[in-house]
Amino acid sequence: MYICTEKPKIMEHRIKELIKEKGYTQEEFANMIGITRVGLTKNLVNPSGATLERIAEALGVEMWELFTTKDAIINESPNTITCPKCGARFKLEE
Repeated sequence: MYICTEKPKIMEHRIKELIKEKGYTQEEFANMIGITRVGLTKNLVNPSGATLERIAEALGVEMWELFTTKDAIINESPNTITCPKCGARFKLEE
């Protein structure tokens, strides 16, 4: 069993990327979801499920898109998973 102890940098980077793609600054986006820019930064480091839902809804994306892109899923090998926190890839064996 593998337990990832890395900070969720991949997810944090992906959310920042989505915010930018949608044309918002981090401060504008934070205001949209009712928190400060500093609060957004803190929430991106260790978000709750409810926070992720609010972020996904405000960005108009499915929650899984906060972790990866459609292209990454299409290009991923069968029986392989990617850790959403650290980005490490693992091949599943039967």
